[in-house]
Amino acid sequence: MECTRCGACCVAPDIAALDKPLGLRCPHLLEDNLCGRYDDRPSICRDYQPDEVCRLIEAPTLEERVEKYLSLFGLAEEARAVKEQGCPSMKRARLQAPGVPAGAPGGQRRD
Repeated sequence: MECTRCGACCVAPDIAALDKPLGLRCPHLLEDNLCGRYDDRPSICRDYQPDEVCRLIEAPTLEERVEKYLSLFGLAEEARAVKEQGCPSMKRARLQAPGVPAGAPGGQRRD
């Protein structure tokens, strides 16, 4: 499957290599939904291949595609919480997540 350059993969999932939290736009994603550091992007981004999920989340806007992605994987509520907290980094989002003691090493959940 060819990439449609919809941008959802740069917004919906968390990307540890970029310290990008769940549901927040990658700071390197440009307005045209192309990567601003394409030649220097991490391997997780290089290795990503469009698949059936891309078809399942098709929608007219990036916002709708992201919402469909998050709903598909049961992550919509978690992403809303991250967005409401305004977490600029994945590490900080994990530290602020419910069930994570403030001093938990590496921000790992202890549920």
